[in-house]
Amino acid sequence: MTAVRRHDPHHDPVPLVFDSPHSGTVYPPDFDHAAPRALVRQAEDTYVAELYAAAPARGATLVEATFPRAYIDPNRHVSDIDPQLLATAWPGAVTASRKTELGVGLVWRLAEGGVPMYARRLSVAEVRRRIVEYYEPYQRALTQALDERHRTFGAVWHVNCHSMPAVGGVMSDDPGRRRADFVLGDRDATTCEPEFTAFVAATLRAMGYAVAINDPYKGVELVRKHGQPGLHRHSLQIEANRRLYMDETSLEKNTGFAALQANLTQLIDSLCGYVLARG
Repeated sequence: MTAVRRHDPHHDPVPLVFDSPHSGTVYPPDFDHAAPRALVRQAEDTYVAELYAAAPARGATLVEATFPRAYIDPNRHVSDIDPQLLATAWPGAVTASRKTELGVGLVWRLAEGGVPMYARRLSVAEVRRRIVEYYEPYQRALTQALDERHRTFGAVWHVNCHSMPAVGGVMSDDPGRRRADFVLGDRDATTCEPEFTAFVAATLRAMGYAVAINDPYKGVELVRKHGQPGLHRHSLQIEANRRLYMDETSLEKNTGFAALQANLTQLIDSLCGYVLARG
């Protein structure tokens, strides 16, 4: 299977790249999870790439993963290895994060609700293959897209696109808490110019949405890696509340999908204007 899809601009490009690392729904045949598929699928950012599908028609680039994040998560550092998941010791560097403690590191040990993902421990060879065949191609595709726009324009703006449950789950840092419509994450104003975060927040609020910043999501590996505002590389994570557009249990689109997609297309238009004025 193709691990990543890159959707290039339909006309002259702008220095704006969207990526959706968690919307993949193609399950590799060797993903022999023991947890029920319905629980495993709760990890997906289902339909997020579709919500931002208008980006290429506006001159932006869209990169999306095809594989599920529970199989291997491209929004984790490659050393975010969970020793409890492996049959033998990992031979390389291990830098466990808070996500690993929660069972959702590079390769997830737990499914929704803390249910064990596997009935066995994985081999080092299995994890390495996932890194080589899925994780690394996604990382390369996104890096290449950002580098191309930065070379052309001298600056690039990166929007890392996600969805979130309406209420914090038991494996989150805010269990039981109802969340805003959107959460923007710039790792406490370190991954992009503050004007970019403020512009996105103001645009969404003008549409009537409740917007939180860095609460409870600050952004993880991809914005950390690519957000270097001092080098004119700006990365912002956007989390959309799933209740706005889908049934969180069945994963079916709800009646709000079309309206949210239209509003996000309007946001894309506004961001294209923003980056062209500053790029």
